[in-house]
Amino acid sequence: MNAIARAAAVVRLGRPVFLLGGFALYGLGALAALRRGYPFELGAFALGQLAVSSIQLMTHYSNDYYDYEADKANRTPTRWSGGSRVLVEGELPRDVALRAATAVGSLALLAAFTLLLRSPDRAGSVGLLLIMQALAWSHAGPPLRLHSRGLGEPATALVVPLLTPLAGFLVQAGRFEPFPLMLSAPLVLLQIAMLVTIEFPDHAGDRSVGKLSWVVLLGPERSARLVQGSILIAFMLAVLGLCFDVPSRGALFWLALAPLAAMLCIRLQRGDHRREAAWESLAFASVALFFLAILAQLAGLATSVTRPHG
Repeated sequence: MNAIARAAAVVRLGRPVFLLGGFALYGLGALAALRRGYPFELGAFALGQLAVSSIQLMTHYSNDYYDYEADKANRTPTRWSGGSRVLVEGELPRDVALRAATAVGSLALLAAFTLLLRSPDRAGSVGLLLIMQALAWSHAGPPLRLHSRGLGEPATALVVPLLTPLAGFLVQAGRFEPFPLMLSAPLVLLQIAMLVTIEFPDHAGDRSVGKLSWVVLLGPERSARLVQGSILIAFMLAVLGLCFDVPSRGALFWLALAPLAAMLCIRLQRGDHRREAAWESLAFASVALFFLAILAQLAGLATSVTRPHG
């Protein structure tokens, strides 16, 4: 393999398309700070985003490294599950993933501590970034290996749709407010719904190597009901957010997502989670619902941002 092909394989190993979610969620927190009247600071924003994206990349690389046996045992991968397939198909030595994870993890730490040196008053946001990085590593990496203890899904739902927007908010505001948590609450439920949905194709492979995903722990049928319930509660929380200063236009954008959510629930009710031919499109629908919900929150905020203080 020449240098260009090897570099391209390293990029695919990191699954960069999923970084879009990190950009959107971190931006949601920053926009929430503007909505609350705090000024926008580009330098701090850029350092926080670099830390968040590096943490996300670190997770992708470390997951491929530590999930190697599970990915190799997976005979029904999709574009959304089963890892990048770069390692299991022999395109790169396995240790490349660990070295890449270490490199981008170090970059995340550098960005966080540069933010602290630049703005000592943002120590809280830096502490949060460090907690996010520790949890992200622990998803698949030692010593905790949370996904092998049935804790992978809650850890991911905590770090990605809850703590990432909170980090974006804290980096700009320099202080905690519950407002970004109100924005994130329905996204946490949709993240869980998405994670469980994309685990259906991984069920057999995960079970064979002792990886305790929720689909392995609960079984496909109860997992399908969990997805349906999570989606329903997410939409209820989006409406409830109107009582906590969440812009009303955001609720209208959520209403536009109702047909997609209903379609996903109906497909699960019909048993598509049991049909291999349906796994790819089912996973895509859950990913689309989660990402579009983030955009709905962003759009609701963007149409209601007030003039910042000062």
